[in-house]
Amino acid sequence: MISLDQLLVLDIETVTQQPDFGKLPERMRLLWGKKAKTIKNDAELSVEELYFDRGAIYAEFGKIVCISAGFFLKENDELHFRVKSFISDKENELLESFKSVVETKFDQKKLILVAHNGKEFDFPYMARRMLINEIPLPECLRMAGKKPWEVQHLDTMELWKFGDRKSYTSLDLLAAIFDVASSKQDIDGSMVNEVYHHDHDLDKISEYCMRDVAVTAQIFLKMNTLPVVKEENISFIST
Repeated sequence: MISLDQLLVLDIETVTQQPDFGKLPERMRLLWGKKAKTIKNDAELSVEELYFDRGAIYAEFGKIVCISAGFFLKENDELHFRVKSFISDKENELLESFKSVVETKFDQKKLILVAHNGKEFDFPYMARRMLINEIPLPECLRMAGKKPWEVQHLDTMELWKFGDRKSYTSLDLLAAIFDVASSKQDIDGSMVNEVYHHDHDLDKISEYCMRDVAVTAQIFLKMNTLPVVKEENISFIST
């Protein structure tokens, strides 16, 4: 049985490395052109438009501007959930700060990372961007040489599939069916790149990311038939 104090619930927000395609180095422009040919493009966007629309989801062409992490704790016999957000234009500093907290505040042998679609997106994206930034991976992101059951990752989307591989289930849909308040208020994931490059509103991105973490945590509790955290027992901290 997993103990809640072993869990660190995560979400990341990513953007394109440049505000427009023309500012990429020539080598990367050519490589994006090759990548673009493999991407489903029903709207028939140009290579340049596709970069701004989809480039942020690929670790080779995007970067992380926010990591939010939440943990459970008991206070006065009540379950609480605290979310801390790491936000910065300087990805290297952001990743170093996150790694430092993970390695100093949590038992590496027991720590379990939780995210929605984390196995396909958040966990590998963080690992790739750390290596690109020449940052040694923390134990919780090291997968090389480990057997599948030794990797301490949980994914609420995967848990919901119960082995079914046919469909993608969004966090917002799970929130709706489990009667958890939506995190999609001022913005949603599709708007993050524009909010960053056009408005440079890191605070808005951070707030959205932290709400996603809180929703993921509540859904995880629901999936384990546990009582959710009271709204007044959820706290948010930005750095």
